[in-house]
Amino acid sequence: MNYLKARNLDQLIASLTQPVLGICIGLQLLCRYSEEGNTDCIGVFDEIVKKFDPPGQGNNGVIYKVPHMGWNKIENCNGKLFSGLNNPYLYYVHSFYASVGPDTVGITNYIHPFSGAIEKDNFYAVQAHMEKSGDDGEKMLENFLTIKP
Repeated sequence: MNYLKARNLDQLIASLTQPVLGICIGLQLLCRYSEEGNTDCIGVFDEIVKKFDPPGQGNNGVIYKVPHMGWNKIENCNGKLFSGLNNPYLYYVHSFYASVGPDTVGITNYIHPFSGAIEKDNFYAVQAHMEKSGDDGEKMLENFLTIKP
């Protein structure tokens, strides 16, 4: 964010009118605030980015590790990126997550629910790495490319 702010790119990004896609940290940067470095972010999405709790055993007896690394699905999908998909399996690598809020269009569960995907106006963002997520990720990228400004 310091790099973006020093070059006024945070303001430029927020003012864009064409479709914009944030992937992984791109989703986090589009949120309002991040616990990582106690940083004000771009603020397109009114979500707070939080650090996962330390590793440990969840309520279901599963041992959770941080960072969240591996395959997981997004549920309750209702955004434009999910056309033709049903709860896609995607690849994740992250230690921070965006809370669930009004712009959340897909929820991922790891330790607890978080925004797996967010959409607002011409901004789209996914916490997972679509480019590393096989057919489901490819379909989501194709869906993004068909969005008209």
